[in-house]
Amino acid sequence: MHTDQLTATPAAAEYGARVGLLRARMTEQGLSAVLATSPENIYYLTGLDHLGYFAFSVLIVPAEGQLTVVTREMERPTIRAQLPECRHLTFGDGTDPAEATGMALAGFGNGARVAVEESAMFFPPAVHARLLRGLPELCWTDSTALLSELRARKTDAELTRIRRAAAVSDAAMRAGIDAAGVAVPERAVASAVHGAMYRAGGQQPGFAPLIRPLRMLDQEHVSWGDRELVEGSGLFLELSGCVDRYHAPLSRTIYIGHIEPAAEEAHARALAGLAAARAALRPGVLTGTVYAAWQRAVGAPGAAALRHHCGYLVGIGFPPSWVGGGEVLGIRPDGQTPVAAGMTFHLMSWVTQPVGHVVSDTALVTEHGAELLTTVGREPIVVR
Repeated sequence: MHTDQLTATPAAAEYGARVGLLRARMTEQGLSAVLATSPENIYYLTGLDHLGYFAFSVLIVPAEGQLTVVTREMERPTIRAQLPECRHLTFGDGTDPAEATGMALAGFGNGARVAVEESAMFFPPAVHARLLRGLPELCWTDSTALLSELRARKTDAELTRIRRAAAVSDAAMRAGIDAAGVAVPERAVASAVHGAMYRAGGQQPGFAPLIRPLRMLDQEHVSWGDRELVEGSGLFLELSGCVDRYHAPLSRTIYIGHIEPAAEEAHARALAGLAAARAALRPGVLTGTVYAAWQRAVGAPGAAALRHHCGYLVGIGFPPSWVGGGEVLGIRPDGQTPVAAGMTFHLMSWVTQPVGHVVSDTALVTEHGAELLTTVGREPIVVR
């Protein structure tokens, strides 16, 4: 077990303001500390940007005083370089991260209310259980909703990054469209997409681009491979640029050689759905109302024809996801979440009738409606 008490330096104003907002909410809820274990929340509060999150990491935010980071020992130089103002405790390989986390919490009094991200995919249940058993004197609660709520509305600084990510997404999508053609393998499209993404100023996205033929459209997260594009077939391409860990996804459906009448009808339905969802996406509207508008526009009244959502909140993302965790706010049937200005959604119009077709863009909710940040043309796309 190792510990560093690093010399405090002024935190960046942006992260300091976020911690201050969290602490105000903690005071309202009577919390002594909040534990963030997802990469997105740790990054949101501190700016820690690395790929070491695959190993257990936790940020402890007390109601007052110095923040503490607990990581694998190997990450010591990274934490020292990026978060010199934080206290840093580490655990070695083969040792228990719950023990190091317990040490960081040892100073809290009997009955102190401590909130921990119970739903985070990066918080192993075994570590969680050992932590709770080791500190039974604390009153444990869940911080998942609190942290998600803080990140839902983006600041102007965050929106600048998302707009830049949208420009990267546009460049990558255009490169993928230009690369597609008869007998072109999917990996060639992927190569063009990745090259354009990084040349345009992006970094590694939280989720690899999704590239697959329309006959496999329902296999939603399969990897691209050596399959060659065939005359008369369709290609689904979904991707996101990433700037400072902020994402702006979009998708387009591409037709090889020509487009069939059924696909033209599906395209028209999908485009109508996107327009309707965008028009409904306004401050104060419930997410279920946005979904209902999309559903009416695509002409899918029956349950069998429905998608589980027509969009979801997007922003900070680390591998393996660009949506910011295993659970994310979606625009779903009967959704009761109020839409607010400053939210950014991956707005998706995915239809299956008369054939599968998808069009999507990143949408920013403004005071007066929704702005589409990704701009690649939405007309039917046919490549030769």
